[in-house]
This record gives sequence, structure tokens and C-alpha cells, in this order.
Amino acid sequence: MSEIKHILQQITALSDVPDPAVLKRLIDELRVSDKEPSLANQNMQHLIEVLRQHPEYGDGLSSFVLKLIIQYRQIALYTDTGIMSDQGFFISLRRLMGHRFLPLLPQEDSVVELVGYLFDKRTDERWLSNIDTEKWDALVDLLKVNDEHLDLVATAKNSILNAIIILSYRISGIGLHPDLMESYPQMLNYSAAFVAQNQEAVLYVNQYREAHELDNLTDIIPEKAVDPAPLLVMIEQCEDIVATIRKRIYKTGISIRLTNMMLRLDQSLQRMRILTELVSDNHDKRDQAVIELIQALITTASRRYSIGYLIDNNTKLLSRKVTENAGRVGEHYISTDKAGYRKMFKKASIGGFIIAFMATTKILTYHLALAPMGRAFINSMIYGLGFVFIHIVHGTVATKQPAMTAAAIASTISDASGKKSHQLNKLSELVVDILRTQFVAIMGNIMVAIPVALIISFAWLQYTGTPMINTDKAAHLLHDLDPFRSLALPHAAIAGVYLFLSGLIAGYYDNLAVYNQIGARIQRHRLLKYLLPKAWLQRLGGFVESNLGAIMGNFIFGVFLGSTATIGFLFGLPIDIRHIAFASANLAHGLFNISANQLDWQIVLLSVLGVGLIGMVNLMVSFSLALFVALRSKEVKFVDWSRLTKQLFSHILTHPSDFFWPRDKPMKYARIDSQGHMIFDDTTSNQSGHPIPNNYVVRRLSDVKILPKSKQKSMQNEQAVTDIDYSNQTSNDNVDPALKSRAAHTTTNQVSTKKIIDLDDGLIDEELNSVPYTQDIQYDKAHTAFNEGNQTIADDESNDSNPDNKAAGDAKTPLPKPKKPPNLPS
Repeated sequence: MSEIKHILQQITALSDVPDPAVLKRLIDELRVSDKEPSLANQNMQHLIEVLRQHPEYGDGLSSFVLKLIIQYRQIALYTDTGIMSDQGFFISLRRLMGHRFLPLLPQEDSVVELVGYLFDKRTDERWLSNIDTEKWDALVDLLKVNDEHLDLVATAKNSILNAIIILSYRISGIGLHPDLMESYPQMLNYSAAFVAQNQEAVLYVNQYREAHELDNLTDIIPEKAVDPAPLLVMIEQCEDIVATIRKRIYKTGISIRLTNMMLRLDQSLQRMRILTELVSDNHDKRDQAVIELIQALITTASRRYSIGYLIDNNTKLLSRKVTENAGRVGEHYISTDKAGYRKMFKKASIGGFIIAFMATTKILTYHLALAPMGRAFINSMIYGLGFVFIHIVHGTVATKQPAMTAAAIASTISDASGKKSHQLNKLSELVVDILRTQFVAIMGNIMVAIPVALIISFAWLQYTGTPMINTDKAAHLLHDLDPFRSLALPHAAIAGVYLFLSGLIAGYYDNLAVYNQIGARIQRHRLLKYLLPKAWLQRLGGFVESNLGAIMGNFIFGVFLGSTATIGFLFGLPIDIRHIAFASANLAHGLFNISANQLDWQIVLLSVLGVGLIGMVNLMVSFSLALFVALRSKEVKFVDWSRLTKQLFSHILTHPSDFFWPRDKPMKYARIDSQGHMIFDDTTSNQSGHPIPNNYVVRRLSDVKILPKSKQKSMQNEQAVTDIDYSNQTSNDNVDPALKSRAAHTTTNQVSTKKIIDLDDGLIDEELNSVPYTQDIQYDKAHTAFNEGNQTIADDESNDSNPDNKAAGDAKTPLPKPKKPPNLPS
């Protein structure tokens, strides 16, 4: 404790000329390993005790930090740090790779560089996250600023308020972006909400500046705090709009660019909320906002040159796109009740029947003399066209289901589906249902494929008089199933990866069909319109748009399976694929055609065991990758993975039958029905439970505006501007438009009204273009919007026009420029 006290004494003495090296000494003294959370809390408690014993150190430390930060550019800290860049992945990658060869010049006036100097250890982020929230709250409460240093607080608050305005304009820009509005025509109904939040932000910032007299570089405490509720309501409404758009992605499709755009919109809205809470009088929310900003700043500072972090962020973005737009990909692959269980077995039986013929055809092609590429083409067509045919006749292929359920898994842990513990419980139950559905699909495939393959071999022998394959080929088929003396299990893992990729490909083409309106474009094709009747053309367009993802996913999956062995042969690599359905058919052909002297119980046992293990590897690899993508898109941490695994093992021990037979009382999921269909909502519900209307509204909650003390007396008998109304209704054509607009926006203090404002199509409304409080969007000291017709304030403003009497905080008088920041040690 003595060392911490000594450093705080130095910081207090140097508060007028802050040196970053002294602050770094304090951080180094507090720093511990990220694996010692108790010691981290102990060191923080020592700091808190010293500050309690010596309150002057709290003022010294806070003024030291404020004076140090003010010398750097702050606005970028609030508006950019922790928010995803709109720069492309490959541009950012080239920039960071170039940094490895020729380092980028640091932005010496950026707070990020200062934080990178102070927190220069890779484990700092985890170390700080180990500190209890109570300790942070206690520390923030002790960092009081004395009255003589309120100009520092005012300067910092000015930067925060400016950042709120910048973020507000960015949110409006993204919400009104032509790409977003073109992709989602319903945005035209909601677009005015993004405009209104900007106007609320400007109004709130102006009110806050005046109430706290920040333009005079002071920070007074007003008699009544400025209410941020109207701005927070608008932020919440914008968030609801984003949620509504996300729930309609299955109809509209989405691109990586739009996914990035919506993610930045989400992050900007969240940051704007944090900044609003940062200047509010709610101490709990303010402290939490400080902690969140510190964590975001330290993360950005430590990873700003990291290629791994860039890849990590962009793969999260891709994961989000995959899980958000995989509209119909996960539809028919989960059963929760006995009816769905029986239906899945029936579909798997159809698939097994066709797979037996596919495996037989593939075996027969080995008699053809083909070049390697020719063989790859033949095998790919057998697999690809066979899988497509299975889909068309409503069959299914075992182990494809888990790879196709990323969207369903992600919906179970959606942001609005409850607490994390409850979400993980639901997720574990969903995994049980998926594995049980997979079990019945595998059984349906192999229980039909094996006897059909035996019948084919027997019929071939009866009709031709010779075995379909010789004994050497039969022995080779059985050897390929041996889990110990062949590469059957690694090859099964490769097939599992392909199964997972086929799910992504199906989601991509499903999204492509919807996003590019393939069905409607087919119906407008000139040649097809000439060749086909209108009814047939409509059915064709609807079929292609609904099934393009499944068709392309199945076909490309078949190409993967058919060409892998040839690619391995060309490059000298021992790679191939093993799939349980084809392995079971090959097992039947091998056992039937092998010679009697080669057949023994060990071969039979190893071959059967190999088929089972191949199925397990297929399932675990494909399902693990799909689960990883789904959880990654929701940013589930590794700790939650371990909890999920424990829940699954506990379920195996307590209710093992649930993995093989439907439960008596099936589980119900918010986004999945009993047949595995994804449930999509066209609207999202607000807090009151009512859906968002087409004509969105703005509801003002505040009816009081706070003025500086010097202006409050002259406004006691005046009406206060309260509700914002952009209604298209006009009452008197003879009234001056400006006065009519003002009358529509004025209520008395005695009558409190809540007006629902229709902002639909607000961008082309003439009254919206007039902007009723246009003059409020200026950072001057007094708003004429508050006092139209008030002679006293008009006289004050005329006096202020005198250069000798001009206030230091007038909009035309710029704030003092920050000093050049100190050079950080290299």
C-alpha cells in the first residue's frame, strides 16, 4: 500500500503537468496475472482504501487523468473505439500485413495510443475483467473533482456531447442508406424514426449544454436534471426497427455489406446509449458506462494491429450472416414429437433406398477405363445428382441434418430469448432433439440401404451368373471400413467437414435466391414465357426460389464427395471420404461378394464397428462446426461451452432414452415448431407487447426544458416547448406557417399531453422539411425556440451581440485548442 500511496502523492503533485509515465507506474503496481482474480481485487481494494484515507488524492488523480486525456483527441474514442469499421476485410488485411514489414506511424494525438502505452500487456483485458463491479463503483465514487477543476469536466462533457451528435448523424446515415432502403422497402415506413432520433439528440445536447452551462467551461448542477428519456426512447425504437428487419431477412435476404451495416448500426446505437448514460445523473448507469468504455478502449488499443483479431471479427460477421439468413436451410431437420420422429424415419428410408442404387452405380463405374478427371466427374455426378433427386422426392440423407441447423441453434440463444442460463438449458434440450433426429435418420438410411444393396447383389448374381464385383474388390470395400487398419475415421471427418460446408452453401444460395428475387426474374424470362404456360412458369419460379439452396447444397456436396479421392491421387495425398449411408451399402456388397475362405467373424465385426464409428465421426464433426458457427454468431464464451457440455453429459446419465426415442412431453421452442420448421416473425414486439405498426411513432416523454439559472426567472411565465408533432394536418390556412408550426409544438405546464406523432413518409413531408426547431440545432448559449416573442431574452441577446459582452461559450467563439500531447516513450 505504501508504494501506491507514494505514486498517488506524485500524481497529485504533478496534476497540473501530467506525465503519462507516472500513471503507468500506478497501473503497473496494480497489475497482476489474469489467473489471479483475488489478487486483482485485493490490489484494487488497497487503492480504494488509500483514496478514502486521503480524499485529496482522489481529486489529484481525477484532475491528472482529465488533464492528460484533454491533450488528446477524444471524440474518436467515443465514436469509433469498439465499433466495427466499414473498411473491407482484404483492405484491412493488406494494411496490417504491411505493418509487419514497414510499421504504421502511430497517431500520437489519439487516446488509443495513450491507452496502448499505459496498458501494454496482452493479459490486461482479462486482468481488468476479473475486478468486481463493486470495486469499480467504489473507485469511481472516490474520484471526485473539486470546483476549481470543473472546467476539465466541462471540456470532457463537451467532447461526449459532440460524440453523441456525430453518432446520431451516423445512425441516421446508416438507417437512410440507399442499400438498406433498396433491400428493405419497409424501411420507408420507419425512416422518419432515424431522423427523429437525430433531432432528439440535438435537442438533448442543447438542453444539457445550457442547463449545465458547459459553453462557459463550467459544470453547474441544475435544479432539475435534463431528462434523457425522449432520446433513449428514440434509440430503443431504432433498435426495434433493426430487430424487425432481422426477422424479415428470410424474405428479403442479406449481403455481407448489409450485415456489416446493421452490425455497425447496432453498435452505434448501443454506444450512443452508453454516452447518454455517461453524462446522466444516474450514478449506477454512469459507472457501468465508464467501465464499458474502459474495456472497449483497452481491447481496441491492444488489438489494433492484430491480424488475428481482424480475422476473428470478420468470421464473427460471416457467422452472423450465415445464421441470420439461413432462412429455409434448417426447416425439416429437427423433430420434437413422435409424429415428426416417424416422418423423419420415412424420409430417411426413401434416402436409404436411393443411396443403395447410388453406391451400386459408383462401384460399377470402377470397371470403366477413365482418366482421373473423368472418374472425378462421373463420381461427382453420381453423388450430386443422386442427392438432388433424394431432395426432390422428399427423402433425406443421414448426417446432413446437424450441418443445416445453425440458424435454429442461433435462434435458441437469440438476444431476446431470456437469460444466458435459461438459453443454455434450451440449447442443451435442442441438441438432444437434434441428436435423436439424427439417430432415427441414420437408422432409416442403413436399415433400408443394407437390405436393398444385398438384394441388388443377389439379383445381379442370379441374372448374370457372375458376382457383381470380384473377391479382391469386395475385400477392398471391407478394408476401407476397418477403423484401425485404414484411414476410415479421418476420411469420415473430411466428409463431416463437407457436410458442414454444404449447409453453408445451401444457406448462401437460399439467401441469393431471395436477395436477388430469382423466382420473379425467372417468371419474366422472355424465352421461358414463350415456351411455358403462365401457371407452369409461376410454379417453376416459386420452386427454384424455394429450393435453390437445397439443390445447390446437395449438388456441390456431391461434387465434394466425388472429387476428393481424385484430388488426393493427383497431389499424392491419402485423402478420401467415408459417409455412413454409403459405407453401409458397401458393407452389404462386400460381405455378399467376398469369398468364403476370406470371411471370418473379425472382418464382420470390424466392418460393422467401422460403419458405426464413421457415422459418429460424420455426425460429431458436422454438428460441432454448425454449433460453433451458431454460438460464435451470438458471441457465446468458452465458459458457456463447458457448461453446455456438462448439461449434455448429465442428460445422458439421467435420461439416455431421450437420445433415441421421443419424449412423452416434447420440448417447445420459440423459433422452431414440432416439425423443425423455423418460425419467422414479420414484426417484433415492444415492451407493451404490441407489434410495431407500419406507421411508426415518436413519443415525447418530457415537458420541461432546463435553462441556465440566469435565464430561468424570465421564463417562469412562459409556455414551454414540449411535444414534437410532424402531423400533416393543418387547422388554418391563413395562419403564418411558422406560427402554425410553433402552435402545434406548444403546451402549457398545467396541461401535460402525450401526442402520438405519425412520422410515416416524413422525408418528403413539407412540414418536416421546415424543422420546427431549426434554430435549436445550434450550439449557442440561448435558444430562440424557448422564447419566441420574449422581449427580455431578446434584449439579452442583443446585449450579447456586443463584442465586449460576448460570452466565452458563444458558438462563434471556439473552445480552446488542446495542448500538444506529451511524447510517449517508444
